Amino acid sequence: MSKVLSQSSPPLYEPRSGESWRNPFPMYRALRDEDPVHRFENERGEFWALSRFKDVFEAAVDAQTFSSAQGLTIAYGEMEELGLESPIVMMDPPDHTSLRKLAIKRFTPKQVKEVEPLVRDFVIQRVDRLCEMGEGDVVKELFKPLPSLVVGHFLGVPEADRPLFDRWTDAIVAANAEGEITSAGEALGELVMYFTRQIEEVRTQPGQDVISSLVHARPDGKEVSLARILGFAFTMVTGGNDTTTGLLSGAAELLAKNPQQHKLLVNDPALIPNAIEEFLRLSSPVQGLARMTTRDVEIEGTMIPKDKKVMLLYGSANVDEREFGENAAECDVTRKIRRHVALSYGPHHCIGAALVRMQSRIALEELMARCPKFKVDHAKGDFAEGNYTRRYLSLPFSATGKI
Repeated sequence: MSKVLSQSSPPLYEPRSGESWRNPFPMYRALRDEDPVHRFENERGEFWALSRFKDVFEAAVDAQTFSSAQGLTIAYGEMEELGLESPIVMMDPPDHTSLRKLAIKRFTPKQVKEVEPLVRDFVIQRVDRLCEMGEGDVVKELFKPLPSLVVGHFLGVPEADRPLFDRWTDAIVAANAEGEITSAGEALGELVMYFTRQIEEVRTQPGQDVISSLVHARPDGKEVSLARILGFAFTMVTGGNDTTTGLLSGAAELLAKNPQQHKLLVNDPALIPNAIEEFLRLSSPVQGLARMTTRDVEIEGTMIPKDKKVMLLYGSANVDEREFGENAAECDVTRKIRRHVALSYGPHHCIGAALVRMQSRIALEELMARCPKFKVDHAKGDFAEGNYTRRYLSLPFSATGKI
């Protein structure tokens, strides 16, 4: 295995945000090759970072050793600051397993397929508008509003309330991406009040949304608590938006950098589902999340103590040459991928993974069909703030670029 050139000092993990997300990959390569179980400190305390695929994968599936119950950021005492009962992503089995089984009933392949016409109509409208404009911000026009529409639909938010929902979503997603969810206190409070009222309404008038499903579920003969249902709504808002926006904006960047891959998809749209796996792998919208060790654990000959936050660097793991070969950093839409961790793995595999893939497939299908020469100027794009997600905040779009 080739190594990076020797450095004058050991590699250092530095949390990224905004512009520094443009190219975190040399840092990841240095960590994988020279210090795969990396210890670092900041004003919040002592932390660790895993960067190789094998180590990240094994930690992701081992919820007993790497717990989510103390939050997913490198902040000790995160749950106390949040002041809410743990949302599903911050729960461990068996409680997590029980709630996940209830919620996933609303994300079956049949139900995901049923929402495809809504998604395609929206995408066609937005792509056609971009084509008519000739130029624009593809994140603002398509990549950001699309997941907000879908999340709102599955949460049962009526169309008349979507402007409010979108405002809350923007504030909460931005705060969550920065690991400072308490900074969105007003928006979070309004969202909690909104869904509290909705929960009361669907007790007598249930719909086909996930909130209704959880309200009327009776696991072990008991109701799901109000706090757990509100936590699930919070999870969908924060997780459901970032992932799809990050994936689509990352895919557009990759296509601009690899015009031959763009041509392949224009000429053979049947490749798009496979291409999405490659875009997920390379873009890794969630670049990393933290877990808390429940015991001393030895990895790669290094001992991580109990009760320490450990960053699982998904973005690094997904370009690890040890798993994906020497060309791991290259984009190949025909690559056959056995597994990746862009949507995590194991107990916390993204509950909305099918929705993410469906939205992204339709967006790329319609862009390739209706605007095949589109191109983005990724060098002029702006990255969103936040230490955990890599997504474009804006991305200049041209309908008539060269491919």
